[in-house]
Amino acid sequence: MKPTPGGQPFTEHLFPARPLRAFGPAVGRGVIRARPEDFQVEEIPPCAPDGAGEHILLRIEKRGSNTTWVARQLAQLAGVPQRDVSYAGLKDRHALTRQWFSVRLAGRPEPDWKALESDDLRVLESARHGRKLRRGALRGNRFRIRVRELAGDRDALERRLMQIQANGIPNYFGEQRFGHGGGNLRAARDLFNGALGRVGRQRRGLYISAARSLLFNLVLAHRVEAGNWNRILEGEQVALDGSTRRFHAQRPDDELLARLRAMDIHPSGPLWGRGDAGVSGEAAKVESEALSAFGDWKEGLEHCGAEMDRRALRAPVRELEWEIRGDRLLLCFTLPRGSYATVLLGQCLDCSTGPIADP
Repeated sequence: MKPTPGGQPFTEHLFPARPLRAFGPAVGRGVIRARPEDFQVEEIPPCAPDGAGEHILLRIEKRGSNTTWVARQLAQLAGVPQRDVSYAGLKDRHALTRQWFSVRLAGRPEPDWKALESDDLRVLESARHGRKLRRGALRGNRFRIRVRELAGDRDALERRLMQIQANGIPNYFGEQRFGHGGGNLRAARDLFNGALGRVGRQRRGLYISAARSLLFNLVLAHRVEAGNWNRILEGEQVALDGSTRRFHAQRPDDELLARLRAMDIHPSGPLWGRGDAGVSGEAAKVESEALSAFGDWKEGLEHCGAEMDRRALRAPVRELEWEIRGDRLLLCFTLPRGSYATVLLGQCLDCSTGPIADP
């Protein structure tokens, strides 16, 4: 692989720090995550606990804690191997999050889960369930986000939010996917070059995932720039909303266009790996153009055994509400699983992160 040009940040060489905006330049700026309570996330599970089985489902509220750290505490309290504790997805550390965990007890006595509680962790619910909680087993996530030190054109911000409400957002992977300063991408490059050495299965998967996310974002940015990220092209692989099911659209017709407008279906982009991308015609040409300079990354993913998959290029934004008071913006909305609230914010504002002086 070609080295990163001297002095140029690794992620900037590969992909802009802020993905291309679909609706025009930022209409303001603000500060997010000044406090954990400013960034609240709640998982929406696919079903309720069934009330029986060897697994315990726990709904936990955590503040300023990693998901993996909570999983370790659960395993220690229950006296089980860490592999017997699972969760649907990783959640932000610098946030107040409510998420589900499962613990396989397999005949062990159920511990007092309240022993875990502290000022930054609460057990909200616990119930028996027949199956382990799988990664990605979510309908979506609800967000409640406060932006402080808001500055910019308020009317333009209202118009931008209405555009997002009506059209959804480009379904980019967020910057956190790539690690601090693009570290996960550097590691992926070294993995593909054979320079990384031995690495655990979990970290290897993390680096492969970052590389696939990079290529997906490049295709999406290419289509945002062309203005067709929310259109069905000839030969498109069309994703059903809220589902892993897809179908090939040789040519868009009136029925497909009506379903597209209703947010029932979405165009898709590649999560690169071995196998057929499933696109043809114009859609195949667009993806080939977007990734023409990244053949070594594609080969690296294929060599590592990743299997070709697809992801929707568009994420619908549901239940979107907002309130602007002085220099504060409060946003509430729901996104599909795997979509990023920071991407939605980036389509409106230039946001910085960190504490601020006032309480």
